[in-house]
Amino acid sequence: MAHTKDEKKRLLHRVHRIQGQVAAIEKALGRDDECSEVLHNIAACRGAMDALMAEVIDGHIRFHILAQNGRASAEQTRAADDLVSALRAYLK
Repeated sequence: MAHTKDEKKRLLHRVHRIQGQVAAIEKALGRDDECSEVLHNIAACRGAMDALMAEVIDGHIRFHILAQNGRASAEQTRAADDLVSALRAYLK
């Protein structure tokens, strides 16, 4: 799925961070922490998942939709940038 070694490393780093956030939610629930603390942890996890999704969508658009031979027109590149920007704003 990842298209470069660096991209794979970055995506896996995000997943590991999400795993830590999910573990924090589990611990907070086990300790009977206040609702606000649990909700804060859930919101952080959701933000991390949204950021991961944005990265995967960005890679998909740039690798699978734009011309792979490097001959995407300036208009196509600009449209892809606009779409990625809109998705990132939506996922925040």
